[in-house]
Amino acid sequence: MKRGSHAAPPATAVAVSARIGAFIAGVARKKGADPARLAALTGFDPDRLADPDARIPLAQEEALWNAAAELTADEDFGLHAAQEIRPGAFDVLDYAVRTAATLRDALENLVRYNRLVHDIAVFTLTDRRSDCVIEHRFAAPGLTPCRHAAEFTLAAIVQIGTQITALPLRPSAVSFMHPLPPLLLVHEQVFGVKPRFNAPASSLVFARAALAQKVVGGDPGLARIVTAHADALLRSSAPAPTWTDRVRQRLAEDFARGTTSLGVIARQLAMSERSLQRRLADEGVRFADLVDAVRRDLAMRYIADPGLALGEVAYLLGFAEPSPFHRAFRRWTGSTPAAARRAAAITARAA
Repeated sequence: MKRGSHAAPPATAVAVSARIGAFIAGVARKKGADPARLAALTGFDPDRLADPDARIPLAQEEALWNAAAELTADEDFGLHAAQEIRPGAFDVLDYAVRTAATLRDALENLVRYNRLVHDIAVFTLTDRRSDCVIEHRFAAPGLTPCRHAAEFTLAAIVQIGTQITALPLRPSAVSFMHPLPPLLLVHEQVFGVKPRFNAPASSLVFARAALAQKVVGGDPGLARIVTAHADALLRSSAPAPTWTDRVRQRLAEDFARGTTSLGVIARQLAMSERSLQRRLADEGVRFADLVDAVRRDLAMRYIADPGLALGEVAYLLGFAEPSPFHRAFRRWTGSTPAAARRAAAITARAA
């Protein structure tokens, strides 16, 4: 492998909290699925919950979502599952959200502590002039949430937000990375708007005023205890990410919002450009190689999305014009973007 490039980790190497698996299995059982059949299809063992720290492979979580949808004959299983959320479903993360003072504080806690339940799922909260965007994506380029998981995640934010403020929470816009599903009736019922599909990231847009809503029953004292415990769990749950990992994540996020540079990334990481270059060099990596590797990973994801014009792909990757993107793509793959898109379409039809 070329120095500075990283393949996406296999879904079997990424782990999520077993509580997620138990939640999916519980909803499926409530909706009439045979637990034994679900276990046979996915290999999920609910007894693992005897260990509060148990985790399962991401691949098994995705198998649970898909098998649950199949066994319940529910095309919108992820959306319906979100309606079944009750306090405590996801342990410390859930309590960190529900004890916050305001909805914004709750979302900020979700951004900070989601790693307690998922190795690579990340949220970002971005303020704009009159609204705020919360995005959900996987930090590992090349991996994306399955449809039911993605729809559950955004619907759960709306559901929990409504529960903790005792007011209907409705986004002004909703986007998903996956293709348009057969029916949208449930989506419009859950979100109040028609979502956009084949988007670069899954996201919700809220009016900034909505995020100022107080959490009913918010408890500052309990919140301090819960977040202190969550911080301790974060420190002990996994090794600190490498500087290469941090830069790759920042690049992937920045490319989705526009172009980036060494200086921009260094400022985001609160260090000088020279210090960042030195940290990367200690790990045997050059910044330019990371930019190239992340662009290539994102390009392959975007090319497979027929809803994005090739000019849009170039823009999303930070190229000022299509021609430099075409040259870079040929260097990466030996092919043109148009040819790669045709090949991806043929593969999708054959699957």
